[in-house]
Amino acid sequence: MQPFDYTTLLAVCCEIRSQWVPARLEQVYQWDRHQLTIGLRTLTGRGWLTLCWHPQAAHFCMGDAPPRIPDTFTFSQQLHHQLVGLALVGMYPIAPWERVLVLQFAHRPGEAPLWTVYVEIMGKYSNVILVNGDGIIVTAAHQVSHSQSRVRSVQTGQPYEVPPELTQVVPHVTETMQRWQSRLTLIPGSLKKRILQTYRGLSSALVESMLDEAKLDYNQFTDQLDLDQWQRLFGCWESWLSTLATADHLWQFTNPPPTAPPVQFRPGWTRSGYSVMGWGTIQSTTLTLQNLIDQYYKKHLHEQRFDQLRVQLGQKISAVAAKLRTKAQLFDEQLEQAEQADAYRQYADLVMANLQMCQTGLCQLSVPDFESGCSVKIPLDPNQSGIQNAQAFYKRHQKLRRSRLAVEPLRTAVYLELGYVEAVESMLTQFNRYHDENDWLALVEIQQELIQQGYGLEKSTHSQNKPKRTRGKTKHTGKDRGIVDESSQPLQYFSPNGFEVLIGRNNRQNDRLTGRTAGDYDLWFHTQEIPGSHVLLRLPPGAVADTSDLQFVANLAAYYSRARQSVQVPVVYTQPRHVYKPKGAKPGMVIYRHERIIWGQPQHVHTILGRDNNGM
Repeated sequence: MQPFDYTTLLAVCCEIRSQWVPARLEQVYQWDRHQLTIGLRTLTGRGWLTLCWHPQAAHFCMGDAPPRIPDTFTFSQQLHHQLVGLALVGMYPIAPWERVLVLQFAHRPGEAPLWTVYVEIMGKYSNVILVNGDGIIVTAAHQVSHSQSRVRSVQTGQPYEVPPELTQVVPHVTETMQRWQSRLTLIPGSLKKRILQTYRGLSSALVESMLDEAKLDYNQFTDQLDLDQWQRLFGCWESWLSTLATADHLWQFTNPPPTAPPVQFRPGWTRSGYSVMGWGTIQSTTLTLQNLIDQYYKKHLHEQRFDQLRVQLGQKISAVAAKLRTKAQLFDEQLEQAEQADAYRQYADLVMANLQMCQTGLCQLSVPDFESGCSVKIPLDPNQSGIQNAQAFYKRHQKLRRSRLAVEPLRTAVYLELGYVEAVESMLTQFNRYHDENDWLALVEIQQELIQQGYGLEKSTHSQNKPKRTRGKTKHTGKDRGIVDESSQPLQYFSPNGFEVLIGRNNRQNDRLTGRTAGDYDLWFHTQEIPGSHVLLRLPPGAVADTSDLQFVANLAAYYSRARQSVQVPVVYTQPRHVYKPKGAKPGMVIYRHERIIWGQPQHVHTILGRDNNGM
């Protein structure tokens, strides 16, 4: 992930300051342990300032409104209590070449600041700190004690201290090429490494894009460059310093060429990311700088959270499924033993009919069966009489008979729950990688469903920080806070004849497709007795799906199921009015009738769609 370097900080700060300072602070909202948004209002409009102190994605920018979920973080509540109603009157870096942003708040522009928020963008040491007018820390997103850091502690009640300065040389526009070159060649090494070690204010991404612009190799040693190469590199260096001085930034997304190798050098190649210098292979965009920064880091944060949540849910659901399988196996064994109940009653009847042959000390009795006449060998306890052995057999018969009556409903319930868990497990296996925000929303809905079903999962967006204690109902409405509410959307394809095909990605979508979206003329598809997605073929009134449409949808239904790796999978389809959800059934569980069967071929999905479909 590309770091939010000093060059980007200046570019973003200049743009926000020109449009949003001064502004009235109306709301502070935190929905993640590493990110909060501040609602600002000016005479021309309203916006949300995002402050993120994530260890790998620390940044700030104007972003979208936060999602509609309760804010239970103490840090945001403290900021809200102190800052709401004040005006943002100042925004600037704390010092040249330092990635610390200063936000000043006062009653109105022109007055002395009452509160100061320091946004420290320093990798894994990133933080957001609220300081009062006397320079005392009131609260911080991350408290740092003396035992955690002997260099600088950040705790409530202590005076705020500026982060220690770096030891590298400060870049200056008046520095000559000879002096600049002598600094870099003082110690032999690769160009990229020497620039980063010598000067402050540069990130790996910026140095790489600078070397790409100069058509130089990252790993080329300083003693191997000729005069022309040094002049090209110094020209890029001066261009960078001039851009910092004039704030004339050119922002764009940057992408590597499709055929470029991931690690080898290629002139003009820049790794996927963004640039505020206009260097590298440019992907055209009409986004503003704020939108570019917001989209870039939001995508990467969602991708990281997506992978973490997918692994967490996968491990949890696999553990639950393993326990249920063990429990089901135990119940199966108990029922198998209960099947011998009639045999013990037969032993008891035979012993009672042949008491004269049962003597104390006898270990086995062989007598003919009442019905078949065949010899039956009955094991006996040599320490008991014949009547006592018969009574023991009768007791064993009654015990097994009662256990069968008790175990059968438990076994049925376990297998029903196991079917539900395996269905969720099947859906999780299809979330192989992150594509867009819809993937994240669909995965979060699975998490919320498992929480509602009582599987002991905590919401990742709130469980990683200590929530505040509240009494009564939380007052939280999207109308008064300007917060949006989003839900994931099903996958959408089109059949050979142009009919829309919708595929549920989780049980919430499955229930919505089957119970709400489906119309009278549609067709509902599902793998037969195999966990999978609900698939809906949308048909307008009077339209009839031919064989190619049915086969296309059957292939998709087989592909988005637990039997994805099979060659052929039985798929049932029927009209939605013949699909029912039993009372009290778990999400996604339905029963159907009047079904017809078609064989789906999941391996043909790649050919039909003409692209890789390894994940939802």
